[in-house]
Amino acid sequence: MKYGTKLNTDRLIIRSWNLSEIDRTAFHILNSDEQVMQYFPFTRTREVADKVLESLIAAARNNGYGWSAICLKSTGEPIGFAGLSKVNFEAKFTPATEIGWRIMTPHWRKGYALEAATALIQHGFDDLGLEEVVAFAVKDNTASISLMQRLGMQAFPDLDFDTPGISDKQSHLRKHVFYRLSNPV
Repeated sequence: MKYGTKLNTDRLIIRSWNLSEIDRTAFHILNSDEQVMQYFPFTRTREVADKVLESLIAAARNNGYGWSAICLKSTGEPIGFAGLSKVNFEAKFTPATEIGWRIMTPHWRKGYALEAATALIQHGFDDLGLEEVVAFAVKDNTASISLMQRLGMQAFPDLDFDTPGISDKQSHLRKHVFYRLSNPV
């Protein structure tokens, strides 16, 4: 999402992260929850999560857009994150802008990720002028793949890829499927 912008949906506020204790705690909860991170090769300590949050904020400022906090409109409570971000590795499909999301486990299966992602894609096409948005997930991450499909994204199996740097002990996290959605305009 464009840095400094707030998007409102029926139930959510999508806003830029900040370094408040509320945001730092929420970011750590997301990154230390083993269920949330089951398709990532690691969880993060508070210290590491704080440093990553600082770098995400800096990247969003520098790039003009990036990962954002998802908050409940009713309470203002951060429940996850989503956003549009430049892909930061080399692949057959780069340069590209990806969409992604993570939601805290108590808020799963309520449609929040779909609601946020739909608003962010519209924002990316209308306000950022993106020609396309991409997404990728570990091949066994059926929840994220299903969400990509519900967003209208199309699979491109010829662009599926293996994530570098994944140990043999975690080889089940290597293979990623690739999806793309083009701006209809």
